[in-house]
Amino acid sequence: MTLTDIRLDALDRLESEAVHIFREVAGEFDRPVILFSGGKDSTVLLHLAVKAFWPAPVPFPLLHVDTGHNLDEVIEFRDRTVERYGLRLHVASVQDYIDDGRLAERADGTRNPLQTVPLLDAITNNRFDAVFGGGRRDEERARAKERIFSLRNAFGQWEPRRQRPELWNLYNGRHKPGEHVRVFPLSNWTELNVWRYIERERIDLPQIYYAHQRQVFKRDGMWLTPGPWFGPADGEELVTKTVRYRTVGDGSCTGAVESDAADIAAVIAEVSASRLTERGATRADDRLSEAAMEDRKREGYF
Repeated sequence: MTLTDIRLDALDRLESEAVHIFREVAGEFDRPVILFSGGKDSTVLLHLAVKAFWPAPVPFPLLHVDTGHNLDEVIEFRDRTVERYGLRLHVASVQDYIDDGRLAERADGTRNPLQTVPLLDAITNNRFDAVFGGGRRDEERARAKERIFSLRNAFGQWEPRRQRPELWNLYNGRHKPGEHVRVFPLSNWTELNVWRYIERERIDLPQIYYAHQRQVFKRDGMWLTPGPWFGPADGEELVTKTVRYRTVGDGSCTGAVESDAADIAAVIAEVSASRLTERGATRADDRLSEAAMEDRKREGYF
């Protein structure tokens, strides 16, 4: 077989690009870390990292910015995955910052906006110079502006004018002391690509990504799970629905969708027919304003 006989499909090309990015970072940076929440994108990210360095272990630790408002199933999956691969997990806890007064609880109970300070402190304290994230350009308008290597200044802030061109898949990781680079190997993937790759690679996920019965209440057009995030409030009726989660995050602002998609094939069919990204459909924090995500990115958010 010659090279011209080899035909890579879309998933092969995306996988090859991501593996190349992981290896580039390993060769160019001293202290990379992978953001890992236990969600589908970060789980695919870790799977790609395992492939990039197999049979050697993944040479980077993991970092989870834990809001304290995560669903139990996701945290259990996170810990199980870390143990499976024998990796080191750093946890930056929003609850710790609230407990000692470095952060104040928001009136609406949402903790996603509170993740920025613990994230930046963890990067600074551990001297991480490259931070892998599972962000994709199809998720949200601000993320569509990201480079694969996204330079952050000494305050962890994103400055659009300082982003560099990435022609011919050449990535520039140069940075000054105190700065770091966010790296997004899944930039060119879509939600549908992610699910098709999960199907092909038989990647395990938290069961909340598939249809199940759950007690939920409706707020701002979304079905939320009751928990320590101020819900349900007066007038918010608790009902049992068959739902699944398209994304995971802070329980106060991440909603479930009504769905009968109980397996990967059904999820792929559902995602194929959807006209909303998972963040647009189920993340209340992205509905605050047209520029909500971009404002947080400028402050140092993912």
